[in-house]
Amino acid sequence: MRDLRRPFGIAALLLVVAATAPLLLSAYDLNLLARFLALALLALGLVLTWGHGGILSLGQGVFFGLGGYALAMHMKLAGLAPGEVPEFMMLSGVESLPWWWAPFAHPAVAIIAIVAVPALVAALFARAVFARGVSGTYFSLITQALALAFATLLVSQQDLTGGFNGLTDFSGVMGLDLNDPGAGRWLYWLTLACLAAGWALVTLLLASRFGTMLRAVRDGENRVRYLGHDAAAYKVVAFAVAGGLAGVAGALFTLHAGVISPALVGVVPSIEMVIWVAIGGRLSLAGAILGTVAVNFARDKVSSAFPELWPYALGALFILVVTLLPGGLAGLRKRA
Repeated sequence: MRDLRRPFGIAALLLVVAATAPLLLSAYDLNLLARFLALALLALGLVLTWGHGGILSLGQGVFFGLGGYALAMHMKLAGLAPGEVPEFMMLSGVESLPWWWAPFAHPAVAIIAIVAVPALVAALFARAVFARGVSGTYFSLITQALALAFATLLVSQQDLTGGFNGLTDFSGVMGLDLNDPGAGRWLYWLTLACLAAGWALVTLLLASRFGTMLRAVRDGENRVRYLGHDAAAYKVVAFAVAGGLAGVAGALFTLHAGVISPALVGVVPSIEMVIWVAIGGRLSLAGAILGTVAVNFARDKVSSAFPELWPYALGALFILVVTLLPGGLAGLRKRA
C-alpha cells in the first residue's frame, strides 16, 4: 500500500479551509458551497473510474438522480397521513400510493437506498456491458444513452415522478426543519463529513492492491487477462463505488437545492460532470474537488450576469484545459 501521509495531509488542509466557510460566507454563498461540495463527492468517483480506471462515463447523472430521488421520495412522504398521496399525484388523479413508493416512508430504507440503489444499478449495468467486452468510446456512448433514457422516463411519468418539474417543496428531513435558519449550517457540516469520508474511501482504494490492479487494467487490460485476472471485475467494482458516491451526492444536493428533477440528471449535466473533473485534474482527488467548486461558482456568477454566455465560456475553458493543460489545474503544481 502506498504512503498515505501526503494525500491525507492535503485532505486535512482542505478540511481546515472548508471549516472556516460558515464564519466567512453569507447564508446564500454557504448554501452554494455546500451544493458544490456535494457535487464534488460525485467528482471523486469519476477520478476513480475515469482517471485511474480509464472508464469514461457520460451518464453519472443517472446515479446522481437515483440518490436524489430516493431521498426526495422520503421527504415527500414525511408527514402524510396513512392513505394520503403527495400533492402532485393527487393533481394527476392518483388515489393510492404506488407500492414501490411505500418503503421510502421509512428513514432507514431511504438512507440505505441512497447508496445501495445507485451502486447496485451501476454494478449490474457495468457487469452486463463489460462482460461483453465493451469499452472505450462505445461504453461512453452507452452511458450517454442511459442518461437520456433515464431523463426521458422521469419526464414521461408525471403522475409517479413529478415529470419535468421533478420533486420539490420539502419541509423537513428526519426531524430537521429545513426552514430553520440554522439548518443550512447543519447540512453544510453533513456534506463536508460525507465528502471527507468519500475522499478517505477513494484514497484507500487507490492506495491498495485494488488501485494497482485498476490502473493495470487501464494501461493493459489484455495483459491483465492473460495473467489470469478478471479485468472486468475490477472495473465493475470501481463503477459501483462511483455510482454509490454519485447517489450520496444527489441526495445531499437535493437537500441543499430543495429540488431534484430530470433537468439535473440528463445528458448535459452528465457531460458537465466530466468537464469539472477534466478541468480540476482527472488523476487528482483534490484537483477534482477544486475544479468542481471553482467551475460551479463561476457558472453561478457568469449565468447571473450573462445567462446565454455560460455554455460558450465552459466549452472554451474545457478546450483550453485539454489542449494546454491536460493534467488540469492539478497539473500546474507539477509544472511549477
